[in-house]
Amino acid sequence: MRRSWAKVGKTPVLAADGGHRDKVSAIGAVTVSPTGRRLGFYFATEGGFFTADKVVVFLRDVLRHLRGNVVVVWDRRSNHRGPVVRDFLAQNRRLRLEMLPPWAPELNPVEAVRSWLKYGELANFVPDDTGHLDNEVIDR
Repeated sequence: MRRSWAKVGKTPVLAADGGHRDKVSAIGAVTVSPTGRRLGFYFATEGGFFTADKVVVFLRDVLRHLRGNVVVVWDRRSNHRGPVVRDFLAQNRRLRLEMLPPWAPELNPVEAVRSWLKYGELANFVPDDTGHLDNEVIDR
């Protein structure tokens, strides 16, 4: 919930199911070419959570679109580590991981995109269901 504008004495009411726990998760990658001339943004959405297996699928898709060596800088979430991710890294030598310090998640540029989407574009948005939310996330 975010602040919104309303006429004096007319409190806005958003119809929402307060106990509803379904969610749409998103994963993203900001890319910069070696010369710094091309920027890209790749993302995927998922109903529920991104498991380590789904993170590997996302990394595989990103590698399909990019040539050469790829450096991934990300936070220390548990789905970014573990045997599934380590096995994938061992098989993909052109991919290297660099972990952000745990005390500085704001260094992750994808966090800025997530914040813009969640607290800006979709603030006070009440979807009909997770499919509706997923479509809005993709459209934005």
